[in-house]
Amino acid sequence: MISPDLFVTTALDSLREVATTNASAIQAAASLLHPVIASGGIIHAFGTGHSQAAAMEFAGRAGGLIPTNRISLSDIVLRGQAAPSALSDPLLERRPDVVGELLELADVRPGDGFVIISNSGTNASIVEMARLVVERGVPLIAVTSTRHSNAVPTIHASGQRLLDVADVVLDNGAPLGDAMLDYGGGKLACGISSMTSAMLMQMLTAEIIARMVADGTEPPVYVSANMPDGHEHNLEIEIRYGGRLHRIAG
Repeated sequence: MISPDLFVTTALDSLREVATTNASAIQAAASLLHPVIASGGIIHAFGTGHSQAAAMEFAGRAGGLIPTNRISLSDIVLRGQAAPSALSDPLLERRPDVVGELLELADVRPGDGFVIISNSGTNASIVEMARLVVERGVPLIAVTSTRHSNAVPTIHASGQRLLDVADVVLDNGAPLGDAMLDYGGGKLACGISSMTSAMLMQMLTAEIIARMVADGTEPPVYVSANMPDGHEHNLEIEIRYGGRLHRIAG
């Protein structure tokens, strides 16, 4: 019978399994992204729908790496020239034609890194973003459900999925359809991908910082702006990146 206790038990089991099965992939991802931070580059994070939560977990939050950008579909309005009505399109994440502008707005450069989060890994904007990032020679980490992605058709015209394009894949362990608990007749509730993807983002952050500490380098880490002198600390480091860090919400 579905219950809060059952969700907690199931979720904790899933988190432990995801942490264990992704241990080597986290190391591989950090091997690609640690040099980006060490050399003064920026790591960009992109997700649509609920996957935006994991992008926010990685980019621009207290305890996270400062040289990070969260790219959002809403940037075409907030920072680009698109009309606000563009965001009312319920199928916006399925359009591959918008991501080129997003990359230009984000000023993605050689020497940067990229993380794309998508539970299905099949929406056209996600796959197109991945393809364009790799074409630019920027290392790409995917966070996706391999179980879901391999079970459904891709929407991208190339026939590719996010996991086909990325340099390293972090598997969030979510089941097909994301929901975990049967509440009767095979009907499912309570998604897990947001929790496991957030954990993977924090694991990756921890490994990159650990490598910088081991190198004797001070990691550029955000302090909560709600701590004394936190805002000043963050601003002092953000300035080093010459206006390349964008913190518009949306």
